[in-house]
Amino acid sequence: MSSQQSRPLWLEYAALATVPLVMVLGNSMLVPILPEVKRHLGLTSLQTSLIITPVAGYLSDRFGRKKIIIPGLIIYGAAGVFTGLGALWNSYPLLISSRAIQGLGAAGTAPIAMALVGDLYKDAEESQAMGLIEASNGAGKVISPILGAALALWTWTAPFFAFPCFCALSLVAIIWLIKEPRRKQEPTPLKTYLHNVAEIFKKMGRWLIPAFFAGSLALFILFGILIYLSDILEEKPYYIKGVVKGLVLAIPLLGIVTTAFITGSLIKKNGILIRRMMIIGLVCMSLSLGLTIMFHKQIVWFIALITISSIGTGMLLPCLNTMITGSVEKAERGMITSLYSSLRFFGVALGPPLFTWMMEKSHQIIFISVTALSACSLSQMQRCNSTDPIQVISDLGADSIIVRSFNPFNP
Repeated sequence: MSSQQSRPLWLEYAALATVPLVMVLGNSMLVPILPEVKRHLGLTSLQTSLIITPVAGYLSDRFGRKKIIIPGLIIYGAAGVFTGLGALWNSYPLLISSRAIQGLGAAGTAPIAMALVGDLYKDAEESQAMGLIEASNGAGKVISPILGAALALWTWTAPFFAFPCFCALSLVAIIWLIKEPRRKQEPTPLKTYLHNVAEIFKKMGRWLIPAFFAGSLALFILFGILIYLSDILEEKPYYIKGVVKGLVLAIPLLGIVTTAFITGSLIKKNGILIRRMMIIGLVCMSLSLGLTIMFHKQIVWFIALITISSIGTGMLLPCLNTMITGSVEKAERGMITSLYSSLRFFGVALGPPLFTWMMEKSHQIIFISVTALSACSLSQMQRCNSTDPIQVISDLGADSIIVRSFNPFNP
């Protein structure tokens, strides 16, 4: 049951969902205008792709989630203003350094919001909130290319200045709608804290590390494919630009939104269903990406296949979120979710420049590589069938929300 009974759950869910939403807007809204940025600033393809690149965990565990999320949103929004000024003044150093500062703000927002969900809700409410957060993440990906392209019709720098405004709205929602539960225990000393985190990886690393890799890989592929699709749509024979290109980019992302929301509503704490959904999601990704090796030059088939891959991603991510936040006690939850989210951000950051580099070598090597990586992740997760994390998790204490009925790898 939620710890907050004074206001409707949907208001709390909506406030929490604004945090990953503004993080996505900060990246995806820039995707359709990258060719325009490249032309105005005279950048190389690699420099352009780096514009998408975007301790907080420990601090949130020690001092509270909101005390880290709120400054994180302020830093993210303020640095966004300077990013826009860098674009307006044709200053690539200011633009890229401001984006780096935004990365610091991002570290204190989306991952800590995930930990906060684990603190606030239990059982079905937690899974539902996790699904909504991932759906919000996906919704941002759907809306942002269209919004970015529409704003760019006014002026190409408008998208840079838009998402600080969204940060301000998210900040207000978190301050006024989310009441963090009081901490009943004294903060854990740093040495003990680090020892506890090390013990978590020692006991559960066999499935935590593959889970971290799968989440990072899913977003690496997603953002890399977005960059690839954004680039080829402007070339012959398509010559698709502006809002129309934003709409095309939104098609595969719609798969994530609907699937993530449905998955979060269905899985609850059903370990067998979580395991099946993760495997099915990875199979969808591997097979559809494998077929793009043959069909990447046929735009309709290509979009259909990457939409199927996105549906697979929508199945995978809410399951990973629920598993990871539920696998540890509240005292170390911020660190674990921050590590997980850092790897997800790393996947987001690495996708655009690496895909750009591979495009210059060979388009086909892109799809061979991502297919191999997806198959590798699927193999890793299947090997986790021999791991029984439940005994390990039950040793963590009563505050752990995973119980024997939640066994994702050994049903």
